[in-house]
Amino acid sequence: MREFPSQVVSDAEKISFEYGLKVAQAIEGEWFDKDNRSNRFIYNKSNFRNLRLYARGEQSVQKYKDELSINGDLSYLNLDWKPVPIIPKFVDIVVNGMANRVYDIKTYSQDPYGVAKRTEYMESIMEDMRQKELKKFVQEKFGLSLFNGPQELLPESQEELDLHMQINYKQAVEIAEEQALSVLLEGNKYELTKKRFYYDLTVLGIGAVKTNFNTSEGVTVEYVDPENLVYSYTDSPYFEDIYYVGEVKDIPVNELAKQFPYLSEEDLEEAASNVTKGGLGSLTNHEKDTNKVRVLYFNYKTYMNEVYKMKKTATGAEKAISKDDSFNPPENSSNFDKEHRSIECLYEGAYILGCNKLVKWEMSKNMTRPKSSFTKVKTNYSIVAPRMYEGRIESLVSRITGFADMVQLTHLKLQQVISRMTPDGVYLDADGLAEVDLGNGTNYNPQEALNMFFQTGSVIGRSFTSEGDMNPGKVPIQEISSGNGGAKMQSLIQTYNYYLQMIRDTTGLNEARDAANPDPKSLVGVQKMAAANSNTATRHILQGGLFLTQSICESLSLRISDIIEYSPTKDAFIQTLGMHNVATLEEMGDLYLYDFGIFIELTPDEEQQAILENNIQVALAQQSIELEDAIDLREIKNIKLANQLLKIRRKKKIAQDQKIQQENIQAQSQANIQAQQAAAQSEMQKQQAITQSALSLEEAKVGFEVQKLQQEANIKKELMELEFNFNMQLKGMEVDGQKSKETEKEDRKDKRTKIQASQQSELIDQRNNNKPPKNFESSGNDILGGGIDISEFGPR
Repeated sequence: MREFPSQVVSDAEKISFEYGLKVAQAIEGEWFDKDNRSNRFIYNKSNFRNLRLYARGEQSVQKYKDELSINGDLSYLNLDWKPVPIIPKFVDIVVNGMANRVYDIKTYSQDPYGVAKRTEYMESIMEDMRQKELKKFVQEKFGLSLFNGPQELLPESQEELDLHMQINYKQAVEIAEEQALSVLLEGNKYELTKKRFYYDLTVLGIGAVKTNFNTSEGVTVEYVDPENLVYSYTDSPYFEDIYYVGEVKDIPVNELAKQFPYLSEEDLEEAASNVTKGGLGSLTNHEKDTNKVRVLYFNYKTYMNEVYKMKKTATGAEKAISKDDSFNPPENSSNFDKEHRSIECLYEGAYILGCNKLVKWEMSKNMTRPKSSFTKVKTNYSIVAPRMYEGRIESLVSRITGFADMVQLTHLKLQQVISRMTPDGVYLDADGLAEVDLGNGTNYNPQEALNMFFQTGSVIGRSFTSEGDMNPGKVPIQEISSGNGGAKMQSLIQTYNYYLQMIRDTTGLNEARDAANPDPKSLVGVQKMAAANSNTATRHILQGGLFLTQSICESLSLRISDIIEYSPTKDAFIQTLGMHNVATLEEMGDLYLYDFGIFIELTPDEEQQAILENNIQVALAQQSIELEDAIDLREIKNIKLANQLLKIRRKKKIAQDQKIQQENIQAQSQANIQAQQAAAQSEMQKQQAITQSALSLEEAKVGFEVQKLQQEANIKKELMELEFNFNMQLKGMEVDGQKSKETEKEDRKDKRTKIQASQQSELIDQRNNNKPPKNFESSGNDILGGGIDISEFGPR
């Protein structure tokens, strides 16, 4: 076996075809050594093919024939040698169950710019949390919102903030990356590839996928058959420490000429003529096609030196000039210096097996390097073997092939027992029938006896013979039971079930997983627990498939940069992505600047969903959460995050209910106080109303009295006025009468005076004239005399 060339050589030597040929010959010697009996490639290929035949129920039946034959003679056996398809059922249960598991690809921007944006957003929320009351006061007083985000979505605790950042926060570039990965996976029909490598993980115990990039097709994702896989020795199930990996492909000669147009006709003829060589063992009919060539495509990981000549300029600055690894600055030069580092690199090669011809050896043009560790490089192949130990691979099918053989042998033994079993018969005593007289002059012949026995189950016999002796054949027909094979069949069936149960116990695929024969007496919860335990037994297969998916997504994420920077399909890719979200087109321009972490978020299985739903229903029944919270919880596919959110929403609801309860208590207290105040005020108002009514009544009474008094006063006044008027009139009349009386008196006085004067005058005249005395009394015509009584007019 040839050894690999030393890696401690110059880069110029590594890139030479001679170095590549040594690498290819070393791989050929390790895997395809014709002189070595333990040919590694042939061993893997035959082992994987045998496992695949078992998984299809098409394994070779020669071992069963050798087991049942006698010195190779099978002439006395007439059996159906077709294998019982037990293993395909279990394989389909595992593969279909895992391939149908739904998952989401989550990206996380872990470059400094993305981390800075996430930190800035988180700090803005924390600022809102710290200054919540102040900003609410400003908003209420001045109508100006100082919040950096929606106030109703503001977390209330650090735990809620952490959960918010995991569930709700998503940068636009992360959304663009997730959609870009979805577009690439859909374009490469990854769902079909996923089913194939899940089948390989179940049957062979190893699965492999390859990513590649070319300017015509862009990024491609290809299935790799583990039968054709070669790789360096490793103990890791994830193959992260291998330094070479490749696959063997049978390609037509015309395709070989197309891929490597510099090959001459002699090279093509030599390659086609040596197709049966190369240490590949016995070939099948389709592998012996002389129009195809067997080519080994491989990746070889080594390192390269990056060397820079550091030149000091006259201004004191330094200028870096790229050099090869053979550069050494002059010893006595102070203006030149050397800076170098070693980084991993990947070489791609193609080697025609059997004719010692290397047709390709070059440094990979589009190496996938993690941006967090630029000195590392990833191969184009993603491989996983979950149950590998010291290079030996174990699979689910390899565990049960021995039990499947025993099931098949038991099945063949059952066929043997069934073929040798005879039906039940009858014993007919002809002498006993001869002694039976039917009474009509004829004897009881055997045919009639058999017809009666088979149709009615009855038989006629005689206890005594015609001579009166005891008849030993009194029951002429007796049934013969043939039970010699029943016990054997029952034993074989038990053996069959035993090995079938051993298959279930070995794989962990119990009856609850496939629901083939559920126990009607088992509770639903018990069956679900059994199914969950069965899922646990095969979880390593699921995790291996998820590792491949995550590894492929990481490689695609790194190759998106190649699409945007170099591929002619850039515009079509961006437009395809824009069909999902046009807003991400702006982010796509700088997508190659970001470094993403890839996470696979697996949709919970039925058991996990049932547990979560049960928690939600209990919380709803206890009114610990609202219906909107339940809807949000059901949309979260991460069970851990969903349970955390459930706890937070439950705490918030309890706190909110307590706050509402306190507010209700306060409101009730205030309502009671207000009710008491209202009652007191009502009572006061009632008393005031009563008092007011009494006052009004008193006022009315007083008013009535006043009105009455006023009316009486008015009446009295009127009466007094009337009386006064009457009195005035009487007084006036009295005064007038007095005046009249005085006037009359004066008048009479005046008259008397006048009379007296007149009489005096006459007396004077009489004395003067000596006239005779005169009589001054009335002579009967005097008004004042003559009998008129004026006494009634005297004073009262």
